[in-house]
Amino acid sequence: MEAISNKRAHFDYEILETYEAGLELLGTEVQAIKHGRMNLSSTYVLLRNGIPLLFNADVPPYQPKNAPKDYDPTRTRRLLLTAKEIKYLTGKIEEKGLTLVPLKVYTKHQRIKVLIGLAKSRKEHDKREAIKKREDWKQIRKDVF
Repeated sequence: MEAISNKRAHFDYEILETYEAGLELLGTEVQAIKHGRMNLSSTYVLLRNGIPLLFNADVPPYQPKNAPKDYDPTRTRRLLLTAKEIKYLTGKIEEKGLTLVPLKVYTKHQRIKVLIGLAKSRKEHDKREAIKKREDWKQIRKDVF
């Protein structure tokens, strides 16, 4: 399986720390994700009552004809973190106004994992600076090779 990444997250946010979390899924969702059928583009993580939840992750059914009639591809999914990590992240989010952003979904030892990042939102001028750096690197690589 190839990792599914949220390309927009690194552009919109400055990632300060990363954490690996498990993901609570249905069997058909596991098959779909292992075949690379997941969209993280507008996904976010919130802590509700001490439970980390992944919102708006789009996982289309693996076999649409065999999917349950009440299957919701963008349902809220629970993230599996240790109590110590949850407590630490709750404090950071409340204290500094940081946010949790899903960065990547991948398999590790036959389990689906989500890499979430503790992030700070970038301002508009920071985004322009990131674009300028990226263009400069492209030009340098083009000139060298």
